[in-house]
Amino acid sequence: MPIHAAPPPGHADAQAAPAHAPRAARVLSYVESLTPHLFVPSRARPVRAKHRELRADTQVRPHSHPWAQVAISTTGVLRLTVPDGAYIVPPSRALWIPPGVEHAVTMVEDADLRTLYFHQPPGRCGPGVARAQEEPWRQCRVLEVSDLLRALVREMPSEPDDAPPLPPELLHRERHLSALILDELRRASSVRLGVDLPRDKRLRHLCEAVIADPTRHETLADWARDTGASPRTVARLFRQELSSTFTQWRQQVILARAVALAAGRRPINQIAAELGYNSPSAFSAMVRRTVGLAPGRFLGA
Repeated sequence: MPIHAAPPPGHADAQAAPAHAPRAARVLSYVESLTPHLFVPSRARPVRAKHRELRADTQVRPHSHPWAQVAISTTGVLRLTVPDGAYIVPPSRALWIPPGVEHAVTMVEDADLRTLYFHQPPGRCGPGVARAQEEPWRQCRVLEVSDLLRALVREMPSEPDDAPPLPPELLHRERHLSALILDELRRASSVRLGVDLPRDKRLRHLCEAVIADPTRHETLADWARDTGASPRTVARLFRQELSSTFTQWRQQVILARAVALAAGRRPINQIAAELGYNSPSAFSAMVRRTVGLAPGRFLGA
């Protein structure tokens, strides 16, 4: 469900914030998913790992797999987009993607992208959980990443199937690492860092532009101008498709971007300024009102 939030900077009810001049949209470069058929997980090798270093503003084109996946960046921030939502994934978090869900991965910053593929027996879903515990794993989930999980992911072999076979001792080690990864995922806490996306093409274009740069425009009228629809029509579509106002929905984007900025160890005053707040205290008050947590705790500081 959308977070019912205080108005973001630039809204008539928000605290004063500096005006931002419109900026040119960021240009993405596109790459394909890297040979997933060479990393197919199996009963014998239930967890497979891929490693790829990608530059900021690179997007792995939309694709899907018949197995489950976890995306994690040990450095840099990712944005994953699925048919009904988008998720910001800093290094302190990971995203679980169920089998068959189409997804695109965008590098918000230069990223050390680690992908884990998980074997899922027919009709099952999750990191080896009991049937009664599978339901939450049948949807995308942002998970806290422990230091142990991050270290385990780095240690996983990432050679494709067309490389020389792993020697028995390395396969044995991979099985131990896989078991520990599955256990850490089962223990990981889930965090809401996603924003809902609509199906209407005009509204989705607007929403994706806000996610890419939430402070580019100040008002709904400015954002709506690029869609060819009136602000009133856009406001109605937000209510119909997302059960939210534009202000409430944009606040979720602001919070997700704040987490991404905090992942770079930026202090609160810099985060507040970049998101358009005229003081750290105004930004901190917004976080407390919206999510009921102190900014340091919410941002993972």
